[in-house]
Amino acid sequence: MTVEIGVILPTSTPDPAHPILGDVRESARFAEAAGLDSIWSTDHLVASAPMLDSTVVLAAAAAVTERITVGFNVMLLALRPVAWAAKQVSTLQYVSGNRLVLGIGTGNPAHGDIGWRAAGVSYADRGRRTDEALRVLPDLVTGKRTVLDDGVEVALAPAANMPPVVVAGNGRAALRRAARYGDGWASIGLPPEEIAESLAEIGRLAAELGRPALKATVVGPDVGTDPQQAAARLAAYEAAGVERVILAPTGTDWQRDYEFAAKVRSAYN
Repeated sequence: MTVEIGVILPTSTPDPAHPILGDVRESARFAEAAGLDSIWSTDHLVASAPMLDSTVVLAAAAAVTERITVGFNVMLLALRPVAWAAKQVSTLQYVSGNRLVLGIGTGNPAHGDIGWRAAGVSYADRGRRTDEALRVLPDLVTGKRTVLDDGVEVALAPAANMPPVVVAGNGRAALRRAARYGDGWASIGLPPEEIAESLAEIGRLAAELGRPALKATVVGPDVGTDPQQAAARLAAYEAAGVERVILAPTGTDWQRDYEFAAKVRSAYN
């Protein structure tokens, strides 16, 4: 099996009228027992609906599991001071036993700028801040002495292994960011043919920088409701260069969604 299958932990929802806030520990254990490959948490300070803090969620999930990958879908790196973000990342690597995948994005405009204003950072400047943070994040996480943009020199301890970075976004700036800093690229719901086109563009940009081509993670792909048809859809994604899909919740019953994901995995395997 080439395409990994992940699910989103019940810690947020796109529908404010129907919050998906479930037991993080129970859902994480269930996903691992079902044989799924990864579990993910979204990240916003203030969103259009209730949302738990992603670093706490992933720490709780890591504490009750042994094998399954835990990941940010996605961390808003520019919302935090980069040294603090690096401390969160390195600590999650430590407590999870190096099971973290670090999705990075600049935020869904649907949530507006209130969370950014509440954190005292510029919403308009989030792209530049993300790039600056990605430049120094690996050295900070791995404990190297690092000079920050304001001239402060710091080394964080304990050091940790830098997790894979998956850069999210469909815009030109996001594709350039993925080519320069990413170990992978993520997008929401694009069909296989559009994934292939974007990966080709990222590959061209990466080659100019002397970096390797990337694989894709697709969040919330349309795979239908039949496991066999979903497995066929995954085969098309695999051919397009996808290494991972993260199935989106269909409602408040996370267990039903996870069971479906496990059936898809079995059919695809």
